Amino acid sequence: QVQPVESGGGRVQAGGSLRLSCAASGFTFSRNSMGWFRQAPGKEREFVAAISWSGMNTRYADSVKGRFTISRDNAKNPVYLQMNSLRPEDTGVYYCAARGPLLMPSTRTDDYEYWGQGTQVTVSS
Repeated sequence: QVQPVESGGGRVQAGGSLRLSCAASGFTFSRNSMGWFRQAPGKEREFVAAISWSGMNTRYADSVKGRFTISRDNAKNPVYLQMNSLRPEDTGVYYCAARGPLLMPSTRTDDYEYWGQGTQVTVSS
């Protein structure tokens, strides 16, 4: 089964940094736009960042602009989310998702076809 696999979550103090990684098991998402979403307890899943399959186009939620950076390596596998200046409100389960081949990055959860199981990020004040 094709599925993204997230890693790199953990607990950090406010102001700290974490880097999340997303790779595919037995598959490569080199032709897929990828997105990161997060979900806090009692809240809906929300968009964080997305990157095109080429790596040339990125999109960010206003709440993370200037603090988070999404990237992918030259081989386009895996995809990274560098998170700096973390805040307690960044706490949640972070999910990696992939769109179908050659589609542009999107902020909408419904536009993503493949989802990982998520990795927990906890930011303490």
